This record gives sequence, structure tokens and C-alpha cells, in this order.
Amino acid sequence: MDRETGRTQTVAGRIMAESLKFIVNQDKVIKLSLTAALAGGHVLIEGFPGLAKTLWVRVFAQTLSVGFARVQFTSDLMPSDIIGTRVFNMKESAFELRKGPLFTNLFLADEINRTPPKTQSALLEVMEERSITIDGGTHLLPEPFTVFATQNPLEFEGTYPLPEALVDRFMMKLAVGYPGVAAEKTILEMYDSGILHRDFNKTGAARVCTAEEFLACRDEISAVRVDEGILNYIVSIVETMRRVSSVAVGASPRGSVALLLAAKAYAAIHGRDFVTPDDIKELALPVLRHRLILKPETEIDGVQADRIIEHILSQVKVPK
Repeated sequence: MDRETGRTQTVAGRIMAESLKFIVNQDKVIKLSLTAALAGGHVLIEGFPGLAKTLWVRVFAQTLSVGFARVQFTSDLMPSDIIGTRVFNMKESAFELRKGPLFTNLFLADEINRTPPKTQSALLEVMEERSITIDGGTHLLPEPFTVFATQNPLEFEGTYPLPEALVDRFMMKLAVGYPGVAAEKTILEMYDSGILHRDFNKTGAARVCTAEEFLACRDEISAVRVDEGILNYIVSIVETMRRVSSVAVGASPRGSVALLLAAKAYAAIHGRDFVTPDDIKELALPVLRHRLILKPETEIDGVQADRIIEHILSQVKVPK
């Protein structure tokens, strides 16, 4: 991209550089999260406790000059606790809207699978429509708006599976693993020096991007070119996925759209105004892995969605 169209690469570079001061050896998670947010999508991050899932979102929020709200999802959380409600004002003798924490730019649903499906489903409208309906009144949310959600593996006690309709609304599902020996030592040194202590809100990441810059990046991303061969490639991958014998339900057209939009943002982050087949290959796993519902016998055999997608990528013809 030229100087006038390289804003996305510059902004992404600043955010990543600041984030990597606090998040060690999770470069890919940071880049993919940023890709989804710039593409207007939402991110589900899964991993065992203690792997800095919440810390990463807090760092990302601090790099942006936008509103941020974090809610710890628990078993007794009610829908009104996050979307808000109308309450009667005795002084004014009228009902008034008391907005919930979802009325923000960046919302963190921490440990989303520790609350029952009734409350999880309260996110369905807001994630798709960017609006909240309370007592028949619809309220639009500010832009940019992104939902980040963290979850523990389902085998952990006190967790609930997310509804399929909610999972499908996340543009990406990212898996966070252990950082490695060298990275873990670096983390200890950071804590020892006070960088990651509990006063992180005071001593944390610097703001390196404004809301206006972030939205301008989205305008730039929309102009990224996608050749017909790339469109056919995306459709072929998703259609092949639906016909795999071990898959009960494949990705819907929403999955195809998510892969397209994420690829455009990914290209812009790397300074290109066109999408390549490698962009699609890189993003296929995080964009599609949570949209597959495997047949019971497949799960019993221990076959995972990632393995099926990787096999599909090796079979579908790559456009020149």
C-alpha cells in the first residue's frame, strides 16, 4: 500500500508493539484478535485459567481511546445485569433507562461459559445488530463495538456450553496455549519488576490509537481488493466442509462472510490492498473451527475440527 492507504498497517503496528510489552509469546493471538476487531467481528478466546486471556483484552482496551467494560460472568448473572433495564424514577414520576455495561465500545465477557444460556443469549442481538432492545425500545451502540469473550475448556467444573447461535456470531475462536519456558521466565521477571502487578490500570499500556483512527482503518479495509478466484476459493472450502462425512453441520454463509472480511483486514495489516490464498489458509482455522458440529461418532474417535479443516485445505485447489 502507498503512504495514503497504509493507515491500517501503521495503527496495527502501534497496537501490537504496545501489547507485546505486556503479553509474552502470544503474537499470533494478538494479531488475529486485532484482525477480527478491525474487520468488525467478535472474538472468543479459549484456554486454561492463568494464560493471560483477560490481561490481553485489558491491554488492548488500554491502547484504544474508547469505552471499555468488563463483566465477570457467573451462574447468577441475569440478562438485565449486562443490557440494562428501565427503572421508575420517583422524583420525576417516570421510567428511565438505566444502561448496562454493554453500552460501550469494547466489552469483555470474562469466563462467558460460567453463566447459564439464558444470560449468554442476551448477547445475540447486540453482537449481530449492534443494538439493544429494552422494553420495546431499540438503542444503537457506539462504533467501534467489539465483544471479546474468554472461556475455560468445557471439561472444567461449573461451565455451560454456549448456544450454537451465539458461537456462530464470533468471527474467530482462538486457542491460547502455554507460553513456553523462556516466555514464562520473562513473565516472572515482569511481575518481579512490578510491570504486571494489580495496579495495572495505573501503570499499564499507553493509548496509541483513537476511535477515529480505528474507524478510518475499517474504511481502508473495505477497499481491499478480492479477486474472483479468492471468492471461489472461500466458497469451495466452506462447501467441501459441509460434505465431509464426519461433519453433522458445516459453516453457514456467515462463516464465508467472516472469512472474507477477516482476510481483507489481515491483508491490510500486512500492508497489502489485495487478498492472497495464503491469507485464507492462515485464517481458516480461527474463523471456521467453532462453526463445525461433528457427528457423535467422530467426537468419540477423538477427531477435532482443526484436523478436518486442515485436511480440507490440503484438498481444495488453490487459485493462482
